[in-house]
Amino acid sequence: MTPGNPFDTQRLVPAYFRLSLPVVFSMVVTLVYNLADTYFIAKTNDAMLVAGVSLCAPLFTALMAVGNIYGQGGSSLISRLLGGSDQDNARRVSAFCFYLSILTGVVIGVPMLLMRRPVLGLLGASANTLPHAEAYYRVIVAGAPLVILSFIHSNLMRSEGMSTLSMVGTVSGSLLNIVLDPIFISVLGWGAQGAALATVLGYALTDALCLAFVLKKSAALSVDPGSARVNRGELGQILSVGTTAAITNIATSVCVVVMNQFLLPYGDGKIAALGIVLKITMVVQLILVGFAFGGVPLFGFLYGAGEGEKLRRLLRFCTAFMCTLALVESLAVFLLAGPLMRVFISDAAIIADGTVMLRWQIAGMVCCAVVLLYTCLFQACGKAPQTLALSLSRQGVIFLAVFFAATRLAGYAGFLAAQPVSDALSAVLALTLFHRSMQPKH
Repeated sequence: MTPGNPFDTQRLVPAYFRLSLPVVFSMVVTLVYNLADTYFIAKTNDAMLVAGVSLCAPLFTALMAVGNIYGQGGSSLISRLLGGSDQDNARRVSAFCFYLSILTGVVIGVPMLLMRRPVLGLLGASANTLPHAEAYYRVIVAGAPLVILSFIHSNLMRSEGMSTLSMVGTVSGSLLNIVLDPIFISVLGWGAQGAALATVLGYALTDALCLAFVLKKSAALSVDPGSARVNRGELGQILSVGTTAAITNIATSVCVVVMNQFLLPYGDGKIAALGIVLKITMVVQLILVGFAFGGVPLFGFLYGAGEGEKLRRLLRFCTAFMCTLALVESLAVFLLAGPLMRVFISDAAIIADGTVMLRWQIAGMVCCAVVLLYTCLFQACGKAPQTLALSLSRQGVIFLAVFFAATRLAGYAGFLAAQPVSDALSAVLALTLFHRSMQPKH
């Protein structure tokens, strides 16, 4: 590493793993607390409680999307600024993202609280699941500023090479959530409301720790309100990259809502099964997300520094590595689908439905790895149109087009097959966009 360069660009693979492994570890711990949430709720053996909380998953994904607008959009810009040795502007951008995220959380939280019944109806709540869904919804929405803020410094710190400290902040919040879950859900008997409160308090701890690390350790990030400003060009870069990245989360929420609405005539048991399946699938996917996003600061730095050949060499390694990892993970989940479902619930019908759903959901995970990696590459390089196209593919336009066509043609069987088919089509799109926009012209 050289002065002003936070990365070892002479040894790309070790540098990639130094950045990625803390992110992956954070993702794993986040997965553990997500699974713990589901575990403690499911152990009540109340299918309506499981379904009610599962229905609110798109709500949390939407808040994550908003946080990623500033977290990932700001991180992409800051990585490129640091690649060009522009530390002063990086500080301005980071302060702007910090304060705007808090304001955004307040602005969207109030109307979401006021419109909770219509929103819950849209999410697929029935008379049986509404009380549980509403109890969870109220607490999560009230904590929206804290949830959104947690995605800011955890992303921005990685742009400066502070992946380990970002991991400490994320993991600490997750561990607090895990500790509080059984106390709030079972011991105190707060049910869905307790699960939501444990989640919000976990994010509050992450916010506090990341803020402390920025104040004490960072040379390129700031929370100085006097410097919290950006020019029009910088704002455009943050929003163009950040919004397209966030669309992935929003599109995921829409797709889950569509799937839940499709399953309504089949009964709340199938909705409960899908909720557990999506949590387990997240185990595979978020590990891949960790390795994909872990490389973003290095991708952006190399691109900003004009190191095209090094970037392509790193990308070839990452593609082979992530596809192999996805194959190993998905094979393990496929073989263990039934036992994994039984970890969470004892209802035989839900286990049977969930086992089949789970195997179909992870069938296209190698293609998913390709989509995740190249989405992160385009995001890091500030290529908003390509990022947008991929953000609207696997869990967006392509999925919805496949889903509606497949369910019309094959009903429930089409519902099962829609995800792996959309995964394959989205991977083809990712590789096509890369060869058209980033390969050198001969």
